[in-house]
Amino acid sequence: MNKEMGMERAVTSEAEGSAQLRFERAVSAVSPEDPLSLFGALLTKAKTIWMQRTYPFSGFGRGVSIHYSCDIRRSAASRIRIGNSVYVAPGTWLNIPEPAVDAPAAIIIENGCRIGRRCMISAKNRVHLEPDVMLGPSVLITDHSHEFSNPDIPIHAQGLTVGGTVLIERNCWLGHGAAVICSSGSLSVGRNSIIGANSVVTRSVPPFSIVSGNPAKVIRRYDPGSGEWVKEGTFGDSGVGN
Repeated sequence: MNKEMGMERAVTSEAEGSAQLRFERAVSAVSPEDPLSLFGALLTKAKTIWMQRTYPFSGFGRGVSIHYSCDIRRSAASRIRIGNSVYVAPGTWLNIPEPAVDAPAAIIIENGCRIGRRCMISAKNRVHLEPDVMLGPSVLITDHSHEFSNPDIPIHAQGLTVGGTVLIERNCWLGHGAAVICSSGSLSVGRNSIIGANSVVTRSVPPFSIVSGNPAKVIRRYDPGSGEWVKEGTFGDSGVGN
């Protein structure tokens, strides 16, 4: 009995310590120029705790911070899995257009990811961010689109395409306004790759690459021999994509 009580106290103490650490981080983030920003930090902490305890997430790690202005529906939470030490900045929308009970996770955000302001991740099938992925502001990642095959029917009434799946491998950086759009099949952005600002990615990107443009093209690759990012050809030249 004493052993069980001791274990319970240890678990409680660990949880309280984790909550205290999150509070201290929130307070330390308050701008000295504007003490009123403390209210925003407290709201963010409160929303994060509320969602962790009351939303039916597929998974919710430790040290997570979700800004109070983010849009995450309770009905979608069962298809969202969030790892440890994930930061979700103001105005982000995690969208599951087709919530379903007992369906597998459609949005997976692994440990250490950083989601910038006003980002949108919309997943019908699966959008998977591996550890330490960083999204700049206003990034769009989606694994589907609106159906528009019948010009006699309003697009909003035609539903969604079948879509595909998106995988952003570990330690990638997607710049401001970048869009990753998968219409069908599977699209992956290889590990340690960088997507330039306002680029539109519709085909897979090889690892250790820098891509830019609309449509995005490989402009540099990391050369382990020289330890530098060297110029490279286009997607067509490198034979990547689906």
